[in-house]
Amino acid sequence: MYKRIFLIVLDSCGVGHATDADKYHDDGANTFQHVVMKTNIDLPNLKKMGFHNLAFDEKNETMSYYMRGCEISNGKDTLTGHLEMMGIETKIPFKTFTDTGFPKELINTLIQKTGRGVLGNKNASGTEIIEELGEEHIKTGKLIVYTSADSVLQIAAHEDIVPLEELYNICEIAREITTRDEWKVGRIIARPFIGNVGSFKRTANRHDYALDPSGKTVLDYLKDDGFEIRSIGKISDIFNNCGITNSIKTKDNLDGINKILDTLDIPFEGLCFANLNDFDTLYGHRRDILGYAKALKEFDNYLPKIIDKLKEDDLLIITADHGNDPTWTGTDHTRENTPICVYSKSMKHNGKLNNIETFADIGATIAENFNSNSPMGKSFLNKIK
Repeated sequence: MYKRIFLIVLDSCGVGHATDADKYHDDGANTFQHVVMKTNIDLPNLKKMGFHNLAFDEKNETMSYYMRGCEISNGKDTLTGHLEMMGIETKIPFKTFTDTGFPKELINTLIQKTGRGVLGNKNASGTEIIEELGEEHIKTGKLIVYTSADSVLQIAAHEDIVPLEELYNICEIAREITTRDEWKVGRIIARPFIGNVGSFKRTANRHDYALDPSGKTVLDYLKDDGFEIRSIGKISDIFNNCGITNSIKTKDNLDGINKILDTLDIPFEGLCFANLNDFDTLYGHRRDILGYAKALKEFDNYLPKIIDKLKEDDLLIITADHGNDPTWTGTDHTRENTPICVYSKSMKHNGKLNNIETFADIGATIAENFNSNSPMGKSFLNKIK
């Protein structure tokens, strides 16, 4: 049994379109491959983990076991991907309001309950909408409300105009409002920003308000069995703190990597579950190919430090939750298979394993390692020796 498992999600780093990608208009998407091809970025450590073999069908020698993960949930977003990893299949996709904005009744209810007006109410880039409406927001105190291709309701506000405590309370009100089936979005997101007109900047005080998982996850079972579940980044927000024993927020990818390195120095028994979000938020959605490549290079540079700190009875799993090909049309996620690269210093072998049929196999493997329960999925623990 591994005493500690470190599960790191490179948010949106898909390795090729899923078999049902045509249903999502994503046939041909391949986030990792296209970023590497367009930028010619050298990622030697991710290559050793099997990323190039998965994305390019190469046959490089690796230090890890590697396989592709296939998603069975109906959707291609953060919530469905992470929930499936921990044993929850999303059969009915969460509501989206990409084309229409939010219903008038919903917005009027939000205005009534918060005492603040609303600006925007449309599908928009988070950075672009605060540049567009930030000045009016400062003058009027109205909230900037917007959505995206994801199932989200985002509320942006200047920290000097709407104090953080008030913004968070407003988001809790929005979460309560959107528990109605016809308005049930996956996440409410607080998006505070600072600065002056022409130079607004979003802060690290983002906070997500997700729905509770529809059932017990692997995290809940592990916690009930007395194991530690240390979350890094937005993991605790994704699971609405269910099954989490210790939550560490991060400012960006590098901060997340450093928090992982710090956690490697802490003696505990259980799971460290980390999400590095910049790949998705800063570069995938904005179709910033070079930025995505630089973020991959940053992680690649730090990967040897992570591996060096692993103990003999530690297990490292690197994966993703969906794709977000920055070479693709639009700004939405892409329906892709994900990399699953598994390494331990105690392993005597390595190489390619068969694709897993559901992300839930990751959670099932973690559960079996700790002799705990998983709602679904098949463990591959006996294949990684």
